Amino acid sequence: MKTVVVCSGGLDSVTLAYLVRHEHILDRLVTFDYGQRHKVEIEYAARAAADLGVRHDIVDISMLRPFLAGSALTDNVPVPDGHYAEDSMRATIVPNRNPIMLTIAYGIAAADDADFVAAAVHGGDHFIYPDCRPEFIKAFAAMQDLALDGVWRVGLLTPFVDKSKAEIVTIGAGLNVPFERTWSCYRGGEVHCGTCTERREAFALAGVADPTDYADR
Repeated sequence: MKTVVVCSGGLDSVTLAYLVRHEHILDRLVTFDYGQRHKVEIEYAARAAADLGVRHDIVDISMLRPFLAGSALTDNVPVPDGHYAEDSMRATIVPNRNPIMLTIAYGIAAADDADFVAAAVHGGDHFIYPDCRPEFIKAFAAMQDLALDGVWRVGLLTPFVDKSKAEIVTIGAGLNVPFERTWSCYRGGEVHCGTCTERREAFALAGVADPTDYADR
């Protein structure tokens, strides 16, 4: 099935792209520039597309940044350390980010006669991010069925929605994902700052060697 993958350049979405290539027809990667401070991730998405030999579209919605204020990812707000299950991580929520991106991705998929849009939301996101939860995914897919009713049929693939980040690392290792060519750090420096708790623990729990270049090692 022809599939459009929403790819930030992060570990989860790049692994998803490799999984889609393995199980479906990978049509293209779609990346969003929403004015994020860690814009370096877009370069990693481009590398993933090149490695996979598929088209890469960058959708510039950075003009929305002033209207999506208050997030540590887009504003001058300190990026917190810790796990996604900690209340401090609420500072990283960008209002309605996934609905905005997925709506555009659905439009791209419909125009290209693709069968699916794939997104890498995962179980570790559920506590903090409401637009990563199974309830949202089900409701959004139903809404899109109505939006395209009678004209296009595009489904929503979220194979990681009930999986942990460690499970995603295990899947990626089996697909030979070049993890060193993925980006997770919200601070967006030259290398990962070293407080990327979720990324580091995922490799440790999966028993997979972590190739990431961290500033503190």
